[in-house]
This record gives sequence, C-alpha cells and structure tokens, in this order.
Amino acid sequence: MDFITSLKSVKRYIYLEVALGIIAVSYMANLIIERNRYSVIAFIIGLVFAGIDYLCILRMRRKMTEYEQANFDYSPEFEKYFDRYGRRAVNWILIAFWEVFTFLLSMITLAVNSKVSEILDAYRFNLLSFEIATFFLLKNILLMRWLNKVFSYKKRDQFRAFIKKVTIGSAIYWCVAVGLFFVFEKYLVLDTSPFWSAIYFFAFVIINVFFINCFTYSHFKYRKVVISLIAAVCLIAGGYVYLSRDIWLTQPYINSIPNIYDGESKITYDDESGIYTITKTDGDFKILQITDVHLGGSVLSYDKDKMALETVYALLEETRPDFVIVTGDLVFPVGYASFSFNNTAPVQQFAAFMRNTGIPWAFTYGNHDTENYAATPQSGLNELYKSLSWRTSKTLMYPYVQPDIMGRNNQVIELRNNDGSLNQLLFLIDSNAYTGEGLNKYDYIHDDQVEWYREQVLEAKQEEGRIVPSMVFFHIPLQQYRTAYNLYEQGSDEVKYFFGSNDEKMIDKICCSEYPSKMFDVAKELGSTTGFFCGHDHYNNMSLEYEGIRLTYGMSIDYLAMPGIARDTAQRGATLITISDDGSSSIEQVPYIKK
Repeated sequence: MDFITSLKSVKRYIYLEVALGIIAVSYMANLIIERNRYSVIAFIIGLVFAGIDYLCILRMRRKMTEYEQANFDYSPEFEKYFDRYGRRAVNWILIAFWEVFTFLLSMITLAVNSKVSEILDAYRFNLLSFEIATFFLLKNILLMRWLNKVFSYKKRDQFRAFIKKVTIGSAIYWCVAVGLFFVFEKYLVLDTSPFWSAIYFFAFVIINVFFINCFTYSHFKYRKVVISLIAAVCLIAGGYVYLSRDIWLTQPYINSIPNIYDGESKITYDDESGIYTITKTDGDFKILQITDVHLGGSVLSYDKDKMALETVYALLEETRPDFVIVTGDLVFPVGYASFSFNNTAPVQQFAAFMRNTGIPWAFTYGNHDTENYAATPQSGLNELYKSLSWRTSKTLMYPYVQPDIMGRNNQVIELRNNDGSLNQLLFLIDSNAYTGEGLNKYDYIHDDQVEWYREQVLEAKQEEGRIVPSMVFFHIPLQQYRTAYNLYEQGSDEVKYFFGSNDEKMIDKICCSEYPSKMFDVAKELGSTTGFFCGHDHYNNMSLEYEGIRLTYGMSIDYLAMPGIARDTAQRGATLITISDDGSSSIEQVPYIKK
C-alpha cells in the first residue's frame, strides 16, 4: 500500500473518530446543563454514540498500526504534508484558545450583570462554534501525530517545542487577560474584550508568519496567499465592526429639543390585547404622517441625520399634531450610503428626540429597518422598541403584545371621542421587507394579516352597532397605487385627484410588490377604511381616490438614501390628517420650507 492511499484512509478514520466523540460528549453534557427528562434521553443517546466511537477507535488503531509498520519509502515531497497539517494544527490551537476564552469573557460579563438562564442561553448559542473548533483542532493534531510516527521529519522536535510554546503562551496570555477583564468589568463597568481579542489576533498573524519562516518548505507562495487573506479578513471584519458601532453625534442637538406637545388626550394600554386607546378631547384630532426619515447613525451621515431631525422638528412645530405615525424606514443601516450597519443607535436617538417633544407616536416597519446585514436582527430590534415604549417613555406606542401573524409590529390603535364612543380605528400593518427571491424583490401584506384586519373591523362593528371608520398605514404601496396612477395618467374618471405628484426616478414610478395583496379588496368589501397611507417611494406624494378609498403617499424626509436627494426639496415634508368628532377627516400636505 502506498503512502497517499494510507493517508486518505487514516484521515477518514480520524474524521469519524473525532466527529463521533464530539457528538457523544455534546449529548451527554446536556444532562448537566438542561436537567430535564429530555436531557436524560440525550444522555442515553450520547452513551450510544460513545460506544460506537469506542468500537471505531479499536478498529482504527489496528489499521493505523498496520500503516505505521508499512515502512513507506521516504520522499522529500511528503514534507508538504508536515507543512500543511502543522500550520493547521497551530492555527486551530490559537482559534480554540480564542473561542474558549472570548466565551469565558462573555460569561464573566453575564455572571456580573445577568442571570444564570442567560449564561445557559449564551452557551447554547456558542455550542456549534465550539464543536467546529474542537473538531478541526483534534483532527489536525491526530494527523500530525500519525505523520510523525510514519516519518522522522527533520524539524519534528523543533515543531513540538514550538507547539508547546504556542499553547503555554496562549494559556498565560488569556489567564492574565481574563483577570484584567474581570477587574475592569466588575469595578469600572468597562467592556475590554475587543482590546484583548485584538491583541491576540495580531499575535495570531505574527505566529503564522514566524511559522512560515521557520518550518515550511514553500515560503514565498504560502506567505503571499496567507498575508493577502489575513489583510482581507482584517479589512472586512474591522470595517464591519466599525460600521456597527453606536454613534451619538446628534445627541447634543436632540438634548436641545423642547417639549412642544399641546394635546390633552388620554392614552391607555390593554396588556391582554396589546391595543392602545387614545381618548381625545372635543374637537379636531391631528395626526402627522412622517415617512422615510432614513437616519444613518454614523460619523459620515451626521450632517444628513441632523438635517432630517431638524426637518421633522420644524414640521412638528408648524402643525402641532396630537399624534405622529412614521410609515417605515426610520433608519438606514446600509453601509454603502450611510457608512453604518448599526440600526439601534438611530432608533434610540429618534425615540429620545420624540420623547423630548412630548408628542405620542407610533410606526410601521419599512424594508430597511431590519436589513439582513444590519448589526441588530429583527428580534433584537423588537426588544429594543419594547424597552423604549409607553411604560418607559410615555410617547412611543409600541405594543408589548402583538398578534401571531406575518410581519413585525402589526397593531390597531383605537381613537375614541370624549364620550367614549369609537371614532376611528388606526391600523399600522407591516408590508414586510423582501421576498428573498432576488435583489429588492419587495414583499406585501399577507393573507393572515388581512384576516386579522377583517376581524378587528368586524369586532368594532359589533361593539358599536355601526361601521367604524378606519385608516390603514404601511410602508410599501399596494398594487392598487399603481393601478390608480396609471388610470390618472390616462385621464380616467375612475380616479379622483387631490394633490401631489409622482416623480420617482425609476422606470416604474410605483415600487410595489410583484405579489398581489388581498388588503384593498377586503377593505372595499368591509366599507370601513377611508384611506391608505404609505411611504417607500421618496419622490412620490400623490393622493388619489380609487374605488371609494383614498390612496395617499406621504411626503418623505430622506436626505441620505437616494443619491442627490439631499439637494432636492419639492418632495420633502409630511402629511397632516385631521379627524373630526363625527369620524370624518381631511388630508393635506405640509411641505417643508427651510427658514
């Protein structure tokens, strides 16, 4: 049997042995961690895997002994295998130390500041990465051991001494780092983990270069590839970390915002239904629709972020609304334009801004609020909004309980008259983001969302003994916006024009989903909804009535997302909706005029 065939066979044995061992240990550890009846079953499964692994090891050892005694003819060409698996062994030792000790740092933070349950959650989250690191570490070490038994490499003793130094050095470094980290975390409440990880990462690079110079047999080629890869990883990882930072440059301006709320409405929240109720005083109730604010939250977007907030404040001061609804794309964590992937700092800044004004507000999500590459995923953003909501701020009306349907933050807000009668239902429905079937393939309002809307309208009708007027707010326009606009362009009398223009700089001026939603047809059938309000298309602000329902684009705020939009002015502003005691309403544009 030749050496290459033997090596391939040994690799298969080692892969199987290590994989079975890791699976067995993971299942058996479940009993200690979970401590429930399912963990007992997992422990038994782990024992079975351990038994299978033991039998495999016995067979593997016999076969590997045969290979070791085969007296292969030595060839300098085989030195490359020493290079390959030696480098990998060193790298995975370093990665394993980094995995274990960075996890330990996070455990210290949780132990100091959090609960045991959160420590277990963190362990479960990191378990797969531990298993992967362990697999590659053990696989490469076992392969190196076997190679050293088959051949006496020239630098075997030197390599063993080097491995020992790397292991001991890493252990000493991380023990010191953990101690210092604990001191900073416990007494100064300062997270220094990025600092210790960065130092170790640079040591990782130096050790690789040192290993190349001392042990490998093909220096130049490997050095070029490795250094190029390391440079690329540093650039990408470092860039993402920087663009994910919380930047608070607009905070001094936000701190200067005065309270301008003049309303006297009473607002209550139902913990069971998740419904907010606004009981207005006698007279008109004013809602200001704001859309597509697009806060970037970075150093380079600071000027535009400040202009966006100044514009919103000017519109609020001019109109003095009782309530504000933001119809999506509050933030813009898209690195190429905003130079940030952070979608939490801008949220907190806008929430602080609105808290200072004192005006109650709510919002629908847009397609950019929870981008897949944003620093904080949808679940994290949901928890952030809850922490900023009514019980904390007395301004943000974000429901702590939401219906179990498609989308994010679907809610209905009741507007009641001073005598308790239901004046209006305000639906905030998620038009979702992307279908995942291609670049910028926009999603739509799904059937279960429409059915939830139907149930709420019928329930209100039964409660009041009449059809209760309603309005629906969302981000991405329905297909009927396109239909109505096309009819308007043709001069059809099937639509009624109120105000505005559609000047979107795209081939198709109405950027709606390719999928039809049942929302419009059901609304027409129920006869409750008098108007739909959306955003999304920044240069569109037309208001048309089609088949008895008013379709209105909000004027946008955006200074950042669209190329050159910061210099354009005609599209910028807000939409003011005024609701009377009898449920009737009027809609008007409020263009932003810079003073």
